Amino acid sequence: MTIKIKHQDLCLPISPMFAMHLAELISNHQAASAITVNFRDPNYTAERGGFHPVEVRLEKETNAEHGEQWRICYITDFSYVGIGYMAELTKELDFDFDSGIFQNALGIQPIEQASEIHPIWEQNFLAYSLGIKAYQVEVTPE
Repeated sequence: MTIKIKHQDLCLPISPMFAMHLAELISNHQAASAITVNFRDPNYTAERGGFHPVEVRLEKETNAEHGEQWRICYITDFSYVGIGYMAELTKELDFDFDSGIFQNALGIQPIEQASEIHPIWEQNFLAYSLGIKAYQVEVTPE
């Protein structure tokens, strides 16, 4: 069975490449009703930097028109704030499709306000994940 990720007609453009990447990662977990995918650079620290951790949440839905497909609930990019032992991993960019909000350093805004930054973020993420394979990936089914 082919995994379908709902990526069209969303409030932010999700590229077919991003959807295919997620579909490949979750293909072994078709029995799950929800999946969280974590992308981690094992060398990322507050002191040295590195590639930001990313978390993507997907939930399965079924309808008469499209059959079974997965929808993206949120995409969150984390970064360290602070230095040394005071550094804390926090949300840097949060694209919350379920709530219709976008959160960044400027605060919480309607998700449509992320229409310019999301494609840039996605392009960079795919280059890091698929191009240079910067991440260790953990898939957690529910």
